[in-house]
Amino acid sequence: MLIFDAHLDLAWNAVEWNRDLELTVAELRDFENNFEGIIPGACTVSYPELERGGIGIVIATLLPRLHRKHKELTFYQGRESSYAAAHGQLAYYRSMERKGVLKSLPDRAALAEHAQLWRDYLASPTGEAPPIGYILSMEGAPPILEPAQAGEWFDAGLRIVGPGHYGPNEYCHGTGSEGPLTDDGVQLLKEMDSVGLLLDATHLADESFWQALDVFNGPVLASHHNCRSLVPGDRQLDDDQIKALIERGSVIGAAFDNWMIKPGYVKKVTSADLVKIEDVVDHIDHVCQLAGNANHSGIGTDLDGGFGKEQCPGDLDTIADLVKIPNILESRGYSSEDIEKIMSKNFVDFFEKNLPEAN
Repeated sequence: MLIFDAHLDLAWNAVEWNRDLELTVAELRDFENNFEGIIPGACTVSYPELERGGIGIVIATLLPRLHRKHKELTFYQGRESSYAAAHGQLAYYRSMERKGVLKSLPDRAALAEHAQLWRDYLASPTGEAPPIGYILSMEGAPPILEPAQAGEWFDAGLRIVGPGHYGPNEYCHGTGSEGPLTDDGVQLLKEMDSVGLLLDATHLADESFWQALDVFNGPVLASHHNCRSLVPGDRQLDDDQIKALIERGSVIGAAFDNWMIKPGYVKKVTSADLVKIEDVVDHIDHVCQLAGNANHSGIGTDLDGGFGKEQCPGDLDTIADLVKIPNILESRGYSSEDIEKIMSKNFVDFFEKNLPEAN
């Protein structure tokens, strides 16, 4: 079965952490044992693992993290640096395309063709697997130096912008902060509307979230979000936010970071074995129950997004273990049609409807 993962920081891992994602996860872990305490945990994602799990389409990010508190060297201290880093990450994706490892899916036709290519391959997996298809997203908008630059990024292949990340930035308030969009944030959303960029509501602080839904008229998704009613905290969506996204026709991707999955989980303290993939399915199911159907749930793992296996469900060794989800859904009474929707079809349909037409 084709799997669509709506949030992977592939270039960030490759460029910032010097990970050769063409290696197996076992090879990467063996190499990184030399750097224990430096790397952000035991990796779970590489291209061979994506292929092994049938994860044929992903949303791949540009993630040049911005922070002005001189807290970590992995956070850029100025927008100009984050702009340059974003272009470096974009160059990585293009280099992987040149090698035939990745395939950009910037429009509806490219997505539809690639999804069918993977379905055909998975139905009869002989010969070489297709490349991993990706839709380009930006997590945190500071690399867009001014709202008017949105069109430049669209022309470079960007299709989704999540204005927020952690803390406030020039456009909005993000996770761990409180407040509205800035004036530039309002203008950015209008520019995104104008050029055809989609909005990822992930990481927006509550006030910024509601204002963004009022200002932005285009399609909205939540690439990697879980449910606040199951795990308290502003990183999760409350039920009213989920209902508002459902009303907008959004798809919400379930995330695989343990502190977002199970209440009371403490990073670097609680054993990962106390969290299971079954607990992630609780969040998927909650969205489905609020919607009254399975049309708005998906997968957005965020695996290797600044954490590793130590902070993932204990029964997940690599991203290929996403193949365990269908059986869990089936055991809860989900039909094969609804399982396919959750694993890929909801996000594929969303983007086939909302990506631009081919030129």
